[in-house]
Amino acid sequence: MRKTTLVILFTALLSSTAIAGMSDSDKSKAWECSGIYMANYFLPSGETFEYSMKEKSMASVKVLKSYALEIGIPEKEWDDGVNKAVDKFYGSKYDEAKTEACHTFVNSAVPDGEERVKKVVQTLY
Repeated sequence: MRKTTLVILFTALLSSTAIAGMSDSDKSKAWECSGIYMANYFLPSGETFEYSMKEKSMASVKVLKSYALEIGIPEKEWDDGVNKAVDKFYGSKYDEAKTEACHTFVNSAVPDGEERVKKVVQTLY
């Protein structure tokens, strides 16, 4: 009886972890990318970048948050993590390598991430 109970509890724990859909490492990376994307959006004038990069950055932030909420991450937890990342990266210069790494992360971590970002970009204006 005890073994059965342990197996059920262990299975439930694994299931809830799978449902969460995002490991702590992925959450940290998603928050970091959100901070980088927000820094991109608020780049000071004179910084060299394409306007489409700002659109893609904002769309990616929206997609990451939407996905986080879909998989059950509480909004307050998500927002707190993003705010810390924004504080860390706000005022940074545009870093193409970090931004591209974040695009790759979104495309791999979020189901249909690339398509979702494109769809949001089309609805920004």
